[in-house]
Amino acid sequence: MDSTLPRAIDVRQLGHERLICCFLLGDVLIDCGPASCVDALLAELGDSRPRVLALTHIHLDHAGAAGALVERWPDLEVWVHERGAPHLIDPSRLLASATRLYGEDMQRLWGEVLPVPAANVHALAGGEELDGLAVAYTPGHASHHVSYWHAASATAFVGDVAGVRVAPSPYVLAPTPPPDIDVELWQDSIARVREWRPQRLAITHFGFCDDPSAQLDGIQRALEHSAQLAREGSLEHFVAALRDEIEADPGARDGAAYSLGAPLDQCYAGLERYWSRREQPR
Repeated sequence: MDSTLPRAIDVRQLGHERLICCFLLGDVLIDCGPASCVDALLAELGDSRPRVLALTHIHLDHAGAAGALVERWPDLEVWVHERGAPHLIDPSRLLASATRLYGEDMQRLWGEVLPVPAANVHALAGGEELDGLAVAYTPGHASHHVSYWHAASATAFVGDVAGVRVAPSPYVLAPTPPPDIDVELWQDSIARVREWRPQRLAITHFGFCDDPSAQLDGIQRALEHSAQLAREGSLEHFVAALRDEIEADPGARDGAAYSLGAPLDQCYAGLERYWSRREQPR
C-alpha cells in the first residue's frame, strides 16, 4: 500500500446518510458495514477491489458484510482481533446475541450475515505492522476492538473508540451497547490513540474528523457523563437526558443519526451491565 489518502464511503443504512462510514485506503477497506448495505458499498467501490478487509471489531454495523464480500472475492484477507475471529468464522453466537437486541428487525437492519472461511481470517493481537498500517488493541467499546494508524496520511482509523459525532454538530455520544463495555479500558484506549498524534480521525459514526484532540476530549467527557447517568438513574431518565442534550445542540441537524448510530436504550443496557459487573462482591 502507498500513501494514498483514505476515502470515506457512506453505505447509507436504511437509506439514511451519515450513519455508517467505511474507509478505503489503497486496496485496504477499513470496516465494511452491515450485509444489508453490501450493494451500496459495492456501488461506491466501483472498479476498486479491496485486497484486505481490516475490521475494527465484529459488531454487525462494522463487519456484517464481511462474509458476503469474501463470497464475492474468495481471496479477500480479513483482519480482525483474535477474540473476534471465532465469531466471524462461526457467527451463530453473535447472531443469537444480536437477535435478543433487535428481534424481528434483524433482517431489515443487518441483512444475511454469512460466515467468513477460516482460511481468509488473519487474527490480530495488536502491535502488528501490516501494509503501512500499525495495529493497536483498543478495548472498551468491545473486548476485541482494534484501531489502525496510517502514518503516511496521519490518520487513525478508530471505529467506535472516538464515539459518535455527526458534523456539523460538536456533540459527541458514547456508543455503549452490551455486552462488554469497560469504561476504564476505553479511557486507556483513547489515551493510546492520542499517542499517535493523529491529524485526522476516521470514525464509523460518522466520517473524518480534522480536530482529533477536541473529538477525543469529547468522547472522554461523554463516556464519563453517560456512565454516571446510567449509574444514578433509570433507563427512562438516561434516554430522556441524552435525547434532550442532542436536540438542544443547534448543530445537531439530524438527531436520528445519533439515535440510529447508538440507540440510547442499548447504550443504557451496556452501562447497566458494566456497573453490575463492577459492583458485584468479589
